[in-house]
Order: sequence, then C-alpha cells, then structure tokens
Amino acid sequence: MRNALFLLLAVALFGSCSPGNRSDSRYAIAYNIHLPDTLHKNNYEIITMNMDGTNKQNITNHPDVAWTYYAYKTRLFFISDRDTCSRCFFLYETDVNGTKVNKISDLMLEDSWMSGRKDGEELVVAGRIGKELRYQLFIVNTKTGTSKQLTHEPGAKYGDPCFSPDGKQIAFYYQKDKADKTSHEELFLMNDDGTGMTQLTHYPENNPSAKDYGYRAGAARWHPTENFISYVSLQDGRHSIFAITPDGKKQWKLIDNDLSEGYHDWSPDGKWLTFNMSDIKETQYQIMLMNWSTKELKQLTDSTYKSQLSPVFIEK
Repeated sequence: MRNALFLLLAVALFGSCSPGNRSDSRYAIAYNIHLPDTLHKNNYEIITMNMDGTNKQNITNHPDVAWTYYAYKTRLFFISDRDTCSRCFFLYETDVNGTKVNKISDLMLEDSWMSGRKDGEELVVAGRIGKELRYQLFIVNTKTGTSKQLTHEPGAKYGDPCFSPDGKQIAFYYQKDKADKTSHEELFLMNDDGTGMTQLTHYPENNPSAKDYGYRAGAARWHPTENFISYVSLQDGRHSIFAITPDGKKQWKLIDNDLSEGYHDWSPDGKWLTFNMSDIKETQYQIMLMNWSTKELKQLTDSTYKSQLSPVFIEK
C-alpha cells in the first residue's frame, strides 16, 4: 500500500509517465542495494537496469560492501572491501554486466562520491593515508593506479568531489574539524591543483532541521551542459536536491515536492536526472528517472529491497 501511495504521489506531483518520458536506450542505470544476508550483514550489491526499469541484474554477487558512485561511458567504478578488512575500501571497475572486475589502485578510499575527466583516465576521489590522515582529496590515474594528493589537512574532512565539465575545477564538501560535533560541512569549490578554495553554500542555521542528523551539503554533481551544481541538503524535515551556480550567486531548490530526495546523477547529455526518493522517514527508497526538459517522472524500482540508492548512468 505504501509503495502504491508513493507512486501516486510522484505521478500527481510531476505528471504521468507518458510517451514523452520514453527513456534513452543508450544508457543503463546502476544503483546500490543492501542484500539481507544472515551470514554477511554488510552485503551491499550493485544492480543495473534499463532506463525503463527492465532487465534488473545483480552484477557484483559478492559478500562485500560494493558501492558505485560514478561511471564513465561503459566503465563502472565502485568501492569495495573485498579481499581486505571490513569497510577498508579500494577502487575497482567493471562494466554494465559485471563481466570483469579490475582493481584500479592501492590507495585506500573513503565512502564518498567521485568524478572523472580526461575520458575517464583520471578520477578525483576522497582517500586516506594510514589511520591519521583521512578524508583528503586525490586524483587517481585509472590506467597506472598512481595518485596525486590535493589536500593535506589533518582533522578536516573533504568528500564527494566532482569535476566541472571542463575538468578544471572541483566541487566538494568540506568540514574544517570533523571531531567538532557542533560543526558541519558546506559545499566548496577549488582549482584542480588544490588552490583557490572558496565556499559556495551557507546552510540556514535557523532551519528547523539545523540540529538533525543528515547532509548539510553533499553528493555534488555538476550538470554537464547547464551552469549549475546540484547537491543534497537536509532542510525543512527532509533531504532535498538543491542547485547553486559556480559563482555562488544563485541558489535554489531543484525539485519541489513533499517527499525526500537524495543521491542523484545526470546523464552525460544532461537530458535525464536519476535519483533515489523515499518517504520522509526514509523507510523505503526507490530509484526515479526524470526527463529534465518535461519534468516527467517515472519510478523504476519496486519494494523488493528497502535500500535502493545512489543511481548513476552508464553506457551499455
């Protein structure tokens, strides 16, 4: 009943799934699920499906934490703690069918979004060196596995980095002191060499959700063709997708509804938006697809799994 009501709300808010919302056969969508498993409680898998929600398949099938945050064309990148300690993440890649899994680098990663440039040759990631220096930004070469460290600030927290479409800037969240429970992250921008760091967002401290647990500004994605950065923020009792221009002068709520939105991704041509949506209490997550031009919305998943999160576009 809840799932049916959820879909009715989505249709009422954004319009029916008419032929105008026909999906693009070039792309598939990869997303993450938690697979209930009595032997492996932290078993997260990656599912791929067509953009109309058909042909769902588990492409990882491994009792690890496997989580994708980024794809470039046919290359699907994901973090995994297979063959190492629990939640000690390293970077891997596969394709839309999970045909072959390759480890990319020996740099240990944080649980964070990532982004690419130079035809997928370089990724910007949040990584760690030992136990002390955590949540720093690195650029990883996906051909050689080597990495270049961009930030060097013990105690600070950098995460969810995203390249601009031209690869010259990076949007990310930053928290100056992650041990300070009274502080929180904001969205920042810097050059690709780590210089010129400037703050973009300023969370409204008088917001009713200011003291609640959740994102203040994170999971940034740069729109491929329009001049704005989308991100997630907990405001007014729910997570929502917001947008801001790179100069910080214009900020707005990207989608206006009464449900909770979160992790999201833009298709490479900027014509489609996929995101996870849930009820306010976030008890059931669904993967949604929006035609960015018409704003028509379609629900692609059902209630088989409660946690269905972080969708990304991948070419078939």
